[in-house]
Amino acid sequence: MPQTPAQPINPGVRIGHVHLKVADLERALPFYRDVLGFEETYRRPGAVFMSAGGYHHHIALNTWESRGGVPPAPGTTGLYHIAILYPTRRLLADALRRLIEAGIQLDGASDHGVSEALYLRDFDDNGVELYWDRPREEWPRDEHGGIRMKTEPLNLRDLLSELETEVA
Repeated sequence: MPQTPAQPINPGVRIGHVHLKVADLERALPFYRDVLGFEETYRRPGAVFMSAGGYHHHIALNTWESRGGVPPAPGTTGLYHIAILYPTRRLLADALRRLIEAGIQLDGASDHGVSEALYLRDFDDNGVELYWDRPREEWPRDEHGGIRMKTEPLNLRDLLSELETEVA
């Protein structure tokens, strides 16, 4: 059973944005802007800031310490992946459509019970997860009420079928 800290963090706390070190801004930018659809909000020397919906930034790409660099070698520590949460399954399906159209390969696609997720790599080999959460009342639970996550293959055809239904 997971341990609860003596003083848990306030449930309103959120992870607000991520900065990724990239080797080349102009190579990295098309993935986040043109494929995923983030909007560029601000640029400064060595960095581009992007958002969804006009927020100051959700993702920043920078070359401050990494211009011309290479990805970390396997077996080293660092960022495993960033996770981008989509509000609906239909929008996750649209993200999958965008990836297919751009010819970007998936590393995996999983149904975790609580969520459905697509896993891939950006042009600098950073791990990226695109996912949507099922409503909390649908999350699988154990006999004590704890979350029971799983990792099963995600049916991509079924996910894409979300795009065939009309939105009210």
